[in-house]
Amino acid sequence: MRRVCLTLPTDRACADTIAAVAEEAAHGASHFGVEVRLLILDSSDAAVRARHRAVVRALPPAPGVVVHHLDEDEQRAFLRASLAASGVAEPERVLGLLLPDRVSYGACTDRAFLVAEALGCASVHRRDSDSRYQYLDGKPVFPLHHELASLGRRAADVAGLVTRGRLDPACADRPVSMVGGSFVGEMSVDVEEIHRLDPAVYRDVIGLSIPDDTPGIWRANLIQESFRGAGTAAFTADRTTLTSVSPMRVDMCNIGFDREVYGRVPLPPATDTIGSDYFLIHLVYDARLPGVLHNRHIVNYHTGERRSDQGFLAYQLRLAKYLLSTAYFNAVYARMAAAGDALLDEAGHVRASAVAAFVRDSTGLDPAENVARLDVLDRSYRKLGGRYAEAADVFAARAGRLLDEARQDMEEFALLIDAWEPLVRATHSVKGLA
Repeated sequence: MRRVCLTLPTDRACADTIAAVAEEAAHGASHFGVEVRLLILDSSDAAVRARHRAVVRALPPAPGVVVHHLDEDEQRAFLRASLAASGVAEPERVLGLLLPDRVSYGACTDRAFLVAEALGCASVHRRDSDSRYQYLDGKPVFPLHHELASLGRRAADVAGLVTRGRLDPACADRPVSMVGGSFVGEMSVDVEEIHRLDPAVYRDVIGLSIPDDTPGIWRANLIQESFRGAGTAAFTADRTTLTSVSPMRVDMCNIGFDREVYGRVPLPPATDTIGSDYFLIHLVYDARLPGVLHNRHIVNYHTGERRSDQGFLAYQLRLAKYLLSTAYFNAVYARMAAAGDALLDEAGHVRASAVAAFVRDSTGLDPAENVARLDVLDRSYRKLGGRYAEAADVFAARAGRLLDEARQDMEEFALLIDAWEPLVRATHSVKGLA
C-alpha cells in the first residue's frame, strides 16, 4: 500500500488545526486507499504540547491513518541515530542545522522529510498551524485530494485528470513532482500595515525581494502581487492545471512534494528568516519538473502574538533577514533557471551537486548589495516611525551580524545539501517510528 506523510510542524497552540488536519488525513486514506502518516512535529512549550497530546489521544480512529506526535527530544533522538548511521562529516554541526535553537522554517520541514523517509513514505504534504480550510456546502475542501491524485505519476497520465494542460509536451514523460495551491485571506507576510502607513515605503521595502534586473512594469506587478496569494475569492469549484508551476502561485502551507525531490535536496536551514522554506518550489520550476496547480486554497490568518511588541520585533527581524537572503537566493535561482534541464541527470533525477555548487558560489557575492539593502530598510522604517523606527535601531545595532548570518546561512545550506543524500539513506535503518 502506498504510504504518504501529511505533516504539521508547529511551535504554537493549534488544537483546532490538529483536529482539522487529522480529518484531511482520513479523507485521503478513505478516498485513495493509501496509508496516511499524520506527522506533528511539535516545538511548543510543555503546557501547549500537553494539550496537543490530549487532542491527539482524542482523535477518532480512522482506517489507514497513523498519527506520530514528536516533541523536540524525540526528533533529536531520531536525528542523532540517523546521523550516526549516515557517516556524514561534522554530525553535530548538521544536527544543529536540522534542529536549531532558533526558529527555522526550512529546518522543521527538513525534519519532516527525513521522518517521512524513515517511515517509507512516497510523498510529503505540508500544512501550517496558522491556517484553516475553506468550505463548500458545509464540508471542508482538502488540498490533499489533488495531491494524492497526481503526485509521482507520469505527467501524460495525469493530463486527463485536470481541468487544463499547459505543460511543455517535452516534459510529458516526467513525473508530477509537486502539487500545490495558494492561500486566501491575510497576506502570508505581515506587511499590510506598512502598505497602509505609506504605499511608497511599501514599494521600496517589498521591492528589495525582487531581482534587480526585473523590467520596470514586471517589477511593479510583482510588488503588487507579492505575499497576497489568491486574494479573497471563496472556493466554488475545482480548477486544476498541469503545468510548470510558478513559485508565485503556491504557498508552503498548501504543498505536496514527491520524494524524488526532497530525497535529493533539502530546504535551507536558515534561522529567523521568513520565506526560507520556498527553495524546492523554485527548484521544481527551474528544472522543468511537472506540477499541478489547484485552487483548493488554504485560509491564512495571523496570530495575535506577532502583533505584540515582542512578537512584532521578532517578526521584523525575520523579514529583514529574508530581504538580505534574497540577494543570495535570487543569484541561485538565476543559475538554476539558466541550467534548466541540466539540473536533471540522465535518469531524470535532480543533480544535488549542481544545486550545492550554485548555493556555494552565491556566498561570493559582493556584500555591498546587502549593505545597501539595510540602508533602504533603515530609511524606510524611520520614515514610518513608532515601532518601525525602534526596529530600525535594532537593525542598525545588529547590522554586521545580520549581514554575516545571511551569507553564513548559504554556506550552511550548501553543507547540508552535501550531507543530505547519505542522511536520507541512513534514515531507513532507524527503528522505533513505524
